[in-house]
Amino acid sequence: MPQRTHTVVDSPVGPLTLVATDGVLSGLYMTGQRHRPADETFGSPAVPGATPFGEAVRFLDAYFAGERPHYGLPLHMAGTPFQQRVWAALRDIPYGETLSYGELAGVLGRPTASRAVGMANGRNPIGIIVPCHRVIGAGGSLTGYGGGLDRKRHLLALEGALPGPDSDPVPGTDSAAPGPAPAHTVLF
Repeated sequence: MPQRTHTVVDSPVGPLTLVATDGVLSGLYMTGQRHRPADETFGSPAVPGATPFGEAVRFLDAYFAGERPHYGLPLHMAGTPFQQRVWAALRDIPYGETLSYGELAGVLGRPTASRAVGMANGRNPIGIIVPCHRVIGAGGSLTGYGGGLDRKRHLLALEGALPGPDSDPVPGTDSAAPGPAPAHTVLF
């Protein structure tokens, strides 16, 4: 039987629960996240510096400091073969860039599967690190983020993928998206 452990760390988007299966990061969940497993499935508590949580915390600290973490973390992502393909494609979306669900479906060679891509995207068990927030609706609309649209907006603004209130609109939209939330605001 797999051994699961977890820890909770603070972040600019609220508490994040990190989960490991047999010592490999297998989950990153936000408070109130859609499709978040029940807390009792996360296993025993561990300290944030324990393996693999120390690596994940360093990655998240760099990310939220506005850096572009360029190193990969070992991940254990349980899902269907199609979900695995979608999640692998998410990791290929560059920092600060976005793709629509339809574009991601095209990348996967399934141009008519945008709805299935959206469903797999919503089941991503390792948010932020596997950047499902970089997938947007057609025309640049912010839709479908299990952690909530305020968090998605915050993450995309942090990466520079959303304009601030005084800059040009997101390509393909008619108006500028709201700017980033103040750094001290915790979004739930």
